[in-house]
Amino acid sequence: MIVKYTHHFLKKLEEIFAESEYILRYEKGQFRSGYCVLKATKIVIVNKYFPLEGRINSLVDILRNLEIDSEAFSDKTKKFYLELMSQDDSAEVKEASS
Repeated sequence: MIVKYTHHFLKKLEEIFAESEYILRYEKGQFRSGYCVLKATKIVIVNKYFPLEGRINSLVDILRNLEIDSEAFSDKTKKFYLELMSQDDSAEVKEASS
């Protein structure tokens, strides 16, 4: 899947978290990787000072490392999520030029 660094793509990623059991928050902090995942309380915290590209890369990275049940997703969100997850972990994320 080609990752597009647009606000629309970010909103689609945020929608996955909204429909999952995880809570997504943007907070300030000094996280080594730019984000923190509290798996016990199912909270994902991303550095609020990250630029758009950093937020998208962080959310994609987090989604690849979490086990999320996509059965409760709407059809549109489920399709996007499965498309995002179907990419090989060894393959690099391709940046779109749009």
